[in-house]
Formats: sequence, C-alpha cells, structure tokens
Amino acid sequence: MKKLVSVIVVGILAFSLAGCGRNETGNTAADETMVGQETAGTGETVSEPAPEEEADESETEAAADGGNALIVYFSWSGNTENVANAIADQTGADVFEIVPKEAYTSDYNALLDIATEEKESGARPAIAGSIEDIGRYDIIYVGYPNWWSDMPMILYTFFDSYDLSGKTIAPFCTSGGSGLSNTVNSIKELEPEADVLEGLHIGSSSASDPENAVSDWLGSLGLAE
Repeated sequence: MKKLVSVIVVGILAFSLAGCGRNETGNTAADETMVGQETAGTGETVSEPAPEEEADESETEAAADGGNALIVYFSWSGNTENVANAIADQTGADVFEIVPKEAYTSDYNALLDIATEEKESGARPAIAGSIEDIGRYDIIYVGYPNWWSDMPMILYTFFDSYDLSGKTIAPFCTSGGSGLSNTVNSIKELEPEADVLEGLHIGSSSASDPENAVSDWLGSLGLAE
C-alpha cells in the first residue's frame, strides 16, 4: 500500500514539473519574437539617409550659394574704373581690366577722332592679356564709357573673344549725359544665349562717389552680397 502511494505521488510531481517546463519555454520564445519586432521597427525609424539623398542635399546647398562673379571693364578717364571698384567692394567679385595692346591717346579731342574712326570701320582693337577659365564665372559685370552712343570698339573685341552663353551679364556705363544709349541691346545681340540684366548708368560728375548708386542697382537686381 505504501509503495502504491509513493508511485502515485512521484507521478503527480513529474507531471507538474513537465507542465511548468513547457510554459517557461513558450513564454521565452514569445519574448524573443517581440524583441525582434521592436528592433526591426527601431532600425527603420532611425536609419541613415541613402547616399543619393545626401548628394541631392549637397547639390541644393551648392546651388543656393550661387556661382563666382567677374567684373570686366574698360576705362579711359578712370570714371568706369571707380564704378568697377565699388562693385568689387560690394560683391567680392574678381576683376579684369580691359587694357588695349596699343594705348589710347590721353588727348581728349584726339581720342574723339580715334573713337569715330574705330566705330565707322568696325575695328576690333587688340586686348593685352586674357581671362583664364572664364567658364567658372556665372555672373559677368561689364563696364565701359559711352563713346558716340555706343560701347568703345574694344568691348566688341571682348565679346567676340569669349562665349558668355548661359551666363548672367550686368552692364554698367559712365558718360557725361548720354546714358546707356543702345548698349544693353547691343550686348543682347552679341550674346543672345546670355541673360542680360538692366544696366547701370552713372554720370561723370557722380563717378567719383558711386557707392550708393551701385548699392541700389545691385539690390534691385538681387545681386547684393
């Protein structure tokens, strides 16, 4: 009788232990599954941008910075040079002075005759020096005095020498009272694939102090630094 009772007790204990073992194993497996789902979900939420997305953001920032600017000018009396320097001070643009290989006379009356002859003959006076890698500039400021209601012919030499397609051209001019005349339209004809902006004219009497006029002009064009 005692043996029978012992066998029954042992059987009950064995059955209870087996049931507990199955429950713990099942719970442990369920926990691992949940942890796996949370890890995967977190990974998707905090994943780093793909390389393509980073490249696009860099390109946007580069575009927002805009490109480099260059000031190209010819000055006989120094008036146009003063305006060019004011633009350089306010924009930080590089500067290239158009210097004739054969210098013009310093005599004003003689210069008038030379300017007339050059215009009538369609001359292209040679320029001393050249612009290295003009392709890296997006904005070109072009300055000149008004000679006989036109640009000096050496400006035509400049436009013949460089292709400014796709660039932005901002003309500026000095004169005693002739204004820009038709020079802006002439530039548009010479560079039909460029974006030619509204030009700036400064009278000779104001050329020694052009900062305010330059500032207003740059602001109106959205080119202020």
